[in-house]
Amino acid sequence: MDILFYIVIITLPLLASLNVKMTFKKYSTVENSRGLRAEDVARRILDANGLYDTKIEHVGGNLTDHYDPTENVVRLSDATYGKTSVAAIGVAAHECGHVCQHAENYTPIVIRSKIVPAVSICSKFWYFAFLIGVLVFNYARSPFMIYVGIAMFSAVVLFQLVTLPTELNASGRALKTLETESILEADEIAPAKKVLTAAAMTYVTALVTSILQLLRMLAMVNRRR
Repeated sequence: MDILFYIVIITLPLLASLNVKMTFKKYSTVENSRGLRAEDVARRILDANGLYDTKIEHVGGNLTDHYDPTENVVRLSDATYGKTSVAAIGVAAHECGHVCQHAENYTPIVIRSKIVPAVSICSKFWYFAFLIGVLVFNYARSPFMIYVGIAMFSAVVLFQLVTLPTELNASGRALKTLETESILEADEIAPAKKVLTAAAMTYVTALVTSILQLLRMLAMVNRRR
């Protein structure tokens, strides 16, 4: 069972990541009929929502696109910036969706932003706390540090839980805007949707594997009691 568990939690994220790369690569060859560049589409979406102060920058890397709320800048990666494919435009529109969420104080993204500092610490140290707890339990029969590790990992799961609707909402906003603003043609929306759906699945698999891992940790504690 342990081997099967590790196969699942390792394989699922890898498959999701591979699917994103393959889907993006496939539709990065499909140019939008209007010849619009991803950064131009992003600027258009931001301006249409009154977000004139949000900057758009080029960042190195492949699919490292993100919105930085601390500097109020949308950063588009090498695979997106300057590109005219429906895949690149879909990704750029998705990041603009995050900008709109922050501007509207969208509840899940507000929660996520508030817990980022704590989660950053928990994600780095939960394993050490849990491991120390197991070692202490073996000698002193005290489960305290085990529960500390579980609590820290639970914070990570909570972060992923609020991240999922945030990402899904941003993709939904992106697709709606691309259609209603006539940025993409009707037959170009479907490929963009496939790219964003593949990206969303990485968050789904991350949440599923983390929940499985949390349940396994809890089961381990119950067996030791």
